[in-house]
Amino acid sequence: MSEPRIKIFCRSFDLRLYRLSKGLYESWGFPCVRLTDQTADGYLRTMLKDTDCDIAINVDEDCFITSREAVMALVEYVRENKIANAGCPDGGVWVRRGGNPLVTNPFFNVFDLNLLREKYSYKEEKAFDYEEKKQQMIDAYPKEMLYEGRSYHFEQTDREPYYPFFLWQAYNTKTLYLNSKLHPDGWTTILYNHHGQEICRHTWLARFYSVPSWIVATFQSAAGKQKQRIDNVIRESYQMAGIALPKFTFRDECAFGWNKVVRWMIKVPQRIAGWPKKIQRKLSK
Repeated sequence: MSEPRIKIFCRSFDLRLYRLSKGLYESWGFPCVRLTDQTADGYLRTMLKDTDCDIAINVDEDCFITSREAVMALVEYVRENKIANAGCPDGGVWVRRGGNPLVTNPFFNVFDLNLLREKYSYKEEKAFDYEEKKQQMIDAYPKEMLYEGRSYHFEQTDREPYYPFFLWQAYNTKTLYLNSKLHPDGWTTILYNHHGQEICRHTWLARFYSVPSWIVATFQSAAGKQKQRIDNVIRESYQMAGIALPKFTFRDECAFGWNKVVRWMIKVPQRIAGWPKKIQRKLSK
């Protein structure tokens, strides 16, 4: 097989987190693409449109890779077995979510974009009838990923904006569902490749990373203090990868602050513009 053109994509809001996540893979020799101000499903189509890329390694900014060898072994396995998507089920296994297991949560994926491009179009995604195919898809789901005593929500179709894409993908192309376990901190997901080698640690709740604790306590007290927990996972990940934590300069800190202002100036109008659609979806249930 010829060498694939690999790129690493990261949908990012917080420049500091992006730099910390990127520090674990920027030395691999692959182009790194930061995707900002894109919707939770739109950035998937952005990757598909990048015809200079064959294999996309998708890494959230709050996902920290602990083993290059485990990732590259997974990339090779995906290519050899014509797998379009390898990722973690959004429900089931050991993640703090109760989504649809047929959907892979895009905190980490290896996508074979060529396989996806052969069949994908936005029109096909919108036309896909999950209810018609649901039982067939459930029957084909790997039973070893379903643990006794846990609830699974195969009926969910709109928990996140990217659900329609991944439901279409799960039916039309081959998926490798990866196993995981819960970190001792009670939130972080530790993800493994097909050989059971640790790939990365996904912290979740990154939206609270740069928000003052008093704001979190006021508006979402159940989230607790997330920055310290996430920083602990970052330190662990760098230690496991054998890489020194980056030291940020005053200039870096200024860039982080300015970037945060710009991102919020863009994000707030986007959120407000999306309210009518969210309200309509809730009223239709």
